[in-house]
Amino acid sequence: MVNFEFTQEQKDIQKAAREFAVNEFTKERAEEYDQKEEFPFELWKKACELGFIGVHFPEEYGGAGLGILENTLIVEEFCRADSTIGSAIILADFSSEVVMRFGSEQQKEEVLPKVAGGKAITAGCYTEAEAGSDLTAIKTKAEKDGDEWVINGTKTFITNGTIADYFIVLAVTDPEAKPRYRGFTTFLVNKDADGLATNKIGGKFGIKASPTSEVNFKNVRVGDDAIIGQLNKGFYHVLEFFDESRIEIAAQALGIAQGAFDRTVEYTKQRKQFGQPIAAFQALQHRLADLRTQIETARLLIYKSAWNYDQGRIDPGLTSMAKYWAGKVAVKVCDEAIQMHGGYGYIAEYAVERFYRDAKITEIYEGTKEIQLNTIAKDLLGKFK
Repeated sequence: MVNFEFTQEQKDIQKAAREFAVNEFTKERAEEYDQKEEFPFELWKKACELGFIGVHFPEEYGGAGLGILENTLIVEEFCRADSTIGSAIILADFSSEVVMRFGSEQQKEEVLPKVAGGKAITAGCYTEAEAGSDLTAIKTKAEKDGDEWVINGTKTFITNGTIADYFIVLAVTDPEAKPRYRGFTTFLVNKDADGLATNKIGGKFGIKASPTSEVNFKNVRVGDDAIIGQLNKGFYHVLEFFDESRIEIAAQALGIAQGAFDRTVEYTKQRKQFGQPIAAFQALQHRLADLRTQIETARLLIYKSAWNYDQGRIDPGLTSMAKYWAGKVAVKVCDEAIQMHGGYGYIAEYAVERFYRDAKITEIYEGTKEIQLNTIAKDLLGKFK
């Protein structure tokens, strides 16, 4: 018999995350961070102090020793309360899981407690101008020079790039490897490393409180102790991390969808036309019913993916289905939310326009919706030569 009931601890975590986010992620704060394109440092630190960041880290590294499912519940509630602030805070620890899963004891002890404790932010440096969906095309290289590795290259669209304390960097270490991704390695690089520079990418459509940047490495030197996991196994480490991060982004999309839906249901009950609330019209009732169904199917896919991962079963097809569907649902729900708000949905006075802007990215980063479909199809049909 399948048990869909959360444990009491999971219910408590969900409730605590909801109460914190609802009380702290005010509309006024969100609008300010959105307009100024600023990261909510104060709220991030509060979230860390309350144990919401790194809840899935082992206790010896500052976490609560819980799983991806518990982290998923927090992500959903944060983004449900506010898409802008929630999206920024939940990704403050982005890619720290690579250190947690594959890093040395020294790397884990240095990075993870600081991330969970609100003393450090992490960034994953994978994407390049010519290597977005095709990660195998990266050009950033790390060449051995005596006892050091010299990193050169440029990464782009890097979440947290301008505010990160630690960078997880994927680079080519064996250019002769066939296929070439068997020559990739991940490195841990400190923000103070000589030759590391970041440039903010401004003017984004959404998630404006979550900084995005270009990260340049010019003769950045690190030792062997900076290698995360095994030499020339970085591609595999990052792919396994993507199976985990897709669940988080799916939960982000789910929270945004539910948040926009909540606001829309409330609006339709209050807004009157032709002498009655617009929620009384069957046409809107059916649209709301359809959206609720889509949200719930996304939720079930995401929860199953998170639970599955916590059981030690990595299923790229399932996590891709969760991210693909959740992103699609988030964009659809937010589009409908604006439509049902009418003219009011198009102005900042009502949050749904901002939710819409923040939703779209969930169909793009951590693998576009098209790439998710490729993964699902490959899982279904196998690989064709």
